[in-house]
Amino acid sequence: MTGRPGFLTGETMETVTNPHSRSSPTADQTYEISISRLLPGDSPRTAQSTAHIQALAAVQVPLPPIIVHRASMRVIDGVHRLVAAQLRGDETIEVTFFDGDERDAFVLAVRLNSAHGLPLTLADRKAAAQRVIGYHPDWSDRSIAAVVGISDKTVAALRRRSDAAPPFERLGRDGHYHPRDRVDGRLRASELLAQNPHASISEVARAAGISATTAKDVRGRMRRGENPVPNRHHARVAAVRRAARAERPTVDRSAVVQRLRSDPSLRYSETGRTLLRRLNGPGADPAEWELLARNIPGHCIQAIAELARMCAEDWQRFAAVVDSRSATIR
Repeated sequence: MTGRPGFLTGETMETVTNPHSRSSPTADQTYEISISRLLPGDSPRTAQSTAHIQALAAVQVPLPPIIVHRASMRVIDGVHRLVAAQLRGDETIEVTFFDGDERDAFVLAVRLNSAHGLPLTLADRKAAAQRVIGYHPDWSDRSIAAVVGISDKTVAALRRRSDAAPPFERLGRDGHYHPRDRVDGRLRASELLAQNPHASISEVARAAGISATTAKDVRGRMRRGENPVPNRHHARVAAVRRAARAERPTVDRSAVVQRLRSDPSLRYSETGRTLLRRLNGPGADPAEWELLARNIPGHCIQAIAELARMCAEDWQRFAAVVDSRSATIR
């Protein structure tokens, strides 16, 4: 073991594998170990450069230590330096150990290879981004782009072709989770502002997981009596809701209610009749709901939206109670 400070330990693992960290690995401890103990790493680089290896082999000053995954002894960063050492006939090499798991080791390899030394090819960067998306689907496009060294638009395109399940929230470079769907963040902000109109923009933005600019826009829209969600988002929201409805089996609501109304056990009891009256409530089709929503006065929008959510929550709780009773009967 050398006395010279090294590169990386488990304590600094988070600073180099989290997408929102821009810090470099901190100095700690290096080790002189036998080259024969090392194994090829899971490198984001598909090909080595012979010219780069020969150039490194000719360097007379000590090269930086290579990074090795302690658990597997696989090289994370420094393959060219390792081959150059072998070419010179060296039997040992200076290393710094990394104590994360194998996925973190790959992310670190991508980050380091993107930041220094021989640049990764665009194909290597895209392939690496695809793997990082699979490992960390909750990381934002910008976070992954910062690690891999490509644009966030390229990451977004790769994500669309990925099999990774889209998360509800993503971890941004600021270290905070943000709603994947900005519509949800705007709605959260509108609820917070309805409860506390004097709340600061920064407080609303932080609580709703949106930017201060978006929170300011929501406040302005509410003061003008407008919908907190801009019109351009409505088509996307409608598409998501249509997809959700398509996944559920189609039920003829009126037919079900009519069948229940003819059931004597419900018709001839007070609780049964109360339940039927509530079940026979508004069952408007989507077009009718849209018409109702468009004609709500601006100053009533938030109050009605809140009441609608409360009604939905009441029915959800009632459904859970009924489901639990059904399970008990079975």
